[in-house]
Amino acid sequence: MPTVVEPSIPPRAAFQHRDFRLFQSGRALSIIGSEMQSVAVGWQVFQITHRPLDLGYVGLVQFLPGILLSLPAGHAADRFDRRVVLLCCNVSYAVCSALLFLQALAGIHSVLPIFGVLLLIGITRAFSGPVSQALVPQLVPQEHFGNAVTWGASIFQVATVVGPAFGGLIYGWAHGAHSVYATAACMYFAAFTFILMMHVRTGRMETKDVSLDTLLAGFRYVWREKIILGSISLDLFAVLLGGAVALLPAYAQDILHIGPRGLGLLRSMPAAGAALMAILLAYRPLRRRAGVAMFVAISIFGMATIVFGLSRSVVLSLIALFTIGASDMISVVIRSTLVQIATPPGMRGRVSAVNLLFIGASNEFGQFESGITAQWFGTVPAVIAGGIGTLVIVGLWSWLFPDLRSMDRLLPASERPVITEPAGQQELV
Repeated sequence: MPTVVEPSIPPRAAFQHRDFRLFQSGRALSIIGSEMQSVAVGWQVFQITHRPLDLGYVGLVQFLPGILLSLPAGHAADRFDRRVVLLCCNVSYAVCSALLFLQALAGIHSVLPIFGVLLLIGITRAFSGPVSQALVPQLVPQEHFGNAVTWGASIFQVATVVGPAFGGLIYGWAHGAHSVYATAACMYFAAFTFILMMHVRTGRMETKDVSLDTLLAGFRYVWREKIILGSISLDLFAVLLGGAVALLPAYAQDILHIGPRGLGLLRSMPAAGAALMAILLAYRPLRRRAGVAMFVAISIFGMATIVFGLSRSVVLSLIALFTIGASDMISVVIRSTLVQIATPPGMRGRVSAVNLLFIGASNEFGQFESGITAQWFGTVPAVIAGGIGTLVIVGLWSWLFPDLRSMDRLLPASERPVITEPAGQQELV
């Protein structure tokens, strides 16, 4: 019998690399600022209009630029210096926070200026997302890439725990959104400083002239690779239907009656569950039956969404949101690792843009879908129906994408097990 030797990767291998540490430090600060800002925007908009539909518009106005700009943004990530593009994006984010600060300070009782700034944030996000994803493989060697993805997901989720909690506390303490927006602007400036200190290795950038063919290359690649298509579309429709986060301001005010500080706690719980799961996956990575794990995790996501929709208890609601975040993180790690490992370096920006377009559709457009269904049928029925829809999608995708369901390992070629056996035998994959 051949002896299989699994490669041993230290749990914190990615942090051995200076640029990865700097990038994740800046990214964490940027995410904290964004999450703080999201709490303030959601609460401010709902206080002005008291309509769940307007919470849906918050997501829609940020999603539309992602549709229109996904192709040029992905091409920019493959064509230009990714570090410079990311620096420009952080400047834009800081300017947007400053504009939100000024409108809040002026006491403008209208959502139109807020939506205008959110449109600018959506434009910036269309470029920053593909660049951030495509940059990570330049920061660590390939054998540490899976570890980098998992820790990146952990840092993201920890930041999304801290951000909403701080946002809710600052909003309640300062009795207004202006202090939250000012703090977010400072976070973006600090993130800019960390990214400025990076010395990224120059990878092979796309040198072809811009054309429709080069812009559409990412979509064609995803369409050909059915496992990638199945994984990102499964996440798209599951979160699109099952996302309850957009309606948390309505739950905090009208159902659970816990105010802006409670809203910050509600917003933090999915991220807390995701952070704990991401850290667990960093120390005990998925090495077998990744496809089954993804389908089971999204099923749990749907069931926890139904529980949250039915709950009138603050404690039960927090537990359900924690479970939603933990189960979603399993899907996030599998999808993120799969997309980057299976994509050639020169295509990563455009494929990341497609991936992020799907993510944006599930998150921001999902907010719009939640707002519409809540406006038509009520907040609670909208959440429950979304959870049921997620379970239906899991069953349908399990049938449509059997290769995704049967996918076993999530290792790049350099990290696959090495076989010590007599000559003539092949490596076990």
